[in-house]
Amino acid sequence: MEKLSRRNALKTLAAYATIQIVPGSVLGLGGQTAPSNQLTRGIIGCGGISSSHLDMPGKLLALCDVDQNHLAKRMKDAKADQMGITGYADFREMLTRKDIDIIHIATPPHWHALMAIEAAKAGKDVWCEKPMSRSIGEGLAMVKAVEKHNRMFRLNTWFRFEDNFYGMGVPVKQLKKAAMNDLLGWPLKVTVSGVTGFDWKFQWVGKTNLPVQPVPKELNYDMWLGPAPMKPYNKHRTHGTFRGYWDYDGGGLGDMGQHYLDPVQYLLNKDDQAPLSVEIDADPQDSDAIGTWRRIEFTYADGCKIILDGQNKDKDAAYIEGPKGKIYRGFRSDIPDLEKKLAALPDPPEQIVDFHESVRTRKKFALNEQNGFWSCTLVNMGVTAHRLNKSLKFDGKTMQFDIPEANALIHQTMRGPWKIDV
Repeated sequence: MEKLSRRNALKTLAAYATIQIVPGSVLGLGGQTAPSNQLTRGIIGCGGISSSHLDMPGKLLALCDVDQNHLAKRMKDAKADQMGITGYADFREMLTRKDIDIIHIATPPHWHALMAIEAAKAGKDVWCEKPMSRSIGEGLAMVKAVEKHNRMFRLNTWFRFEDNFYGMGVPVKQLKKAAMNDLLGWPLKVTVSGVTGFDWKFQWVGKTNLPVQPVPKELNYDMWLGPAPMKPYNKHRTHGTFRGYWDYDGGGLGDMGQHYLDPVQYLLNKDDQAPLSVEIDADPQDSDAIGTWRRIEFTYADGCKIILDGQNKDKDAAYIEGPKGKIYRGFRSDIPDLEKKLAALPDPPEQIVDFHESVRTRKKFALNEQNGFWSCTLVNMGVTAHRLNKSLKFDGKTMQFDIPEANALIHQTMRGPWKIDV
């Protein structure tokens, strides 16, 4: 990891004179509520998704982006001139601040691991966008750093614990109750498709043979790329369309996979394991630009399956089914009086669903670095199979695939001077 510029760090320290909020971390309260009764935050990444982070709980003190225009827009949105918010072009400067409790990471996924690890090392708790990481190896490093430095971590997808779950029309809690109380039998099969209420967003595809374009003066393209390979600038690689390139994300699967699959992992009770295999039906892929796929199938050791039907081929698919029954889109079921039966059954264990409570109590958030890692591993197994256009076996104990080409994508090389340093 490059060292911080001392000159810039001193500039940062000079800016503290106007800050009035005193966080618990400064006072050494070990997670207790500060005298201000308010936790403090900084956001790294000022693209489209960052707008949803502006109004999260806590006092916002800092924003950071490598694009001056993006930073200026979010500073204006946040009323920085009135609220005492400082803007940064380098996230490492923000991390030197002792008055920030929580770092929000709202960047493309190829930056998530480096930023989360450096934030943890700086004593910050982390609120990270999905997918958690762009590779299995980066996810493992994030888990190690968060736990080594005793930090709290939240992954920014919430469907396992709140809101109606897409086409189901009910919270995941109802599906979890049906699964955990054996109303459907075992093993279970889950189908995630347009038929069952999910959109795989195949518009997130890349373009081949991109022409070289001049880098806009407001963008630090070298810093935007960071650990990703150096490739000539084209605007389609960056900002809103970066998801279409392997170096930065995983297409529609990378975009929506953890939203869709984390709840599946939860209701199947697979929060500490990976499938044994992933099978892919797709066309051969470009080495740079991501294309689409037709079907991805995950199989667990106990026979449970997750089907990603990109073509909506099974027009009669249930969302979840087992030997005893099925639940369809809209929470329709072939089990008589399902809702009445569920009402009489025990609920799943309670979870902490307020991240600030997690920060204050030092108890893990509902979707944390551990279970978030395993649901992101689902995503990254699918992305790896898609990228190679090969079905794969996977060992969740050794964290290895059955072929060298796939294992090479577990710990991807980072462009110097960037490296994982937990």
